[in-house]
Amino acid sequence: MAEPHLSLPVSRDQIRELRVGDTVFLSGEVTATGGLPAHKRMIACLDNQQALPVPVKDALLHLPTMMDERDGRFEVRYVNPTTSTRFASFMPRLIKEFDLRIVGGKGGLDAPCVEAMRDTGCVYVSLLGGGSPILSDAIEAVVQVGWLDLPSHFRLMRLSIRELGPLTVGIDAHGNSLFEQLSSRARERLPEIRRRLDERRESSLHPELK
Repeated sequence: MAEPHLSLPVSRDQIRELRVGDTVFLSGEVTATGGLPAHKRMIACLDNQQALPVPVKDALLHLPTMMDERDGRFEVRYVNPTTSTRFASFMPRLIKEFDLRIVGGKGGLDAPCVEAMRDTGCVYVSLLGGGSPILSDAIEAVVQVGWLDLPSHFRLMRLSIRELGPLTVGIDAHGNSLFEQLSSRARERLPEIRRRLDERRESSLHPELK
């Protein structure tokens, strides 16, 4: 598998070269949020043709960020990825209208999102679950913060990152999904697993109950 170190913004050709299973490290600027309210507000801004307080471009990560504010400046305490499927209903439109190249978080995205990513040339990167210390060390600075009325981890923010990773390409721009592959294998194995469980259950029964 390839292990590219990418500097944002990335070209569409670079994105289409990535394949599921590749390990990626990102540097540059990304937009991040971990909040359902932020996703709803992004959609509302699109509906009302309103400008966002923070630019959403290149990469959007489901990466809640806990911050301290000191003298009008924000400093990151830590970041920790959250489950992307919670936002799946919003993502096809966000991917298309913001022309995103990279989205990421935990747990993957559903079929409509995969279709949008294939149509536009976008990949999903899986962030290391439980890897808060590693991911937090890659945050160099908070560039912008929007929607300060929301809790820190729900806000929309722009972060400067350096060698954020390792990130696994879970869905590539050609419609291939590690998450769907794993689900398919699990479905294929389910009848055999059930058969073995039935055999064990039968063998454990008292003779009088058989």
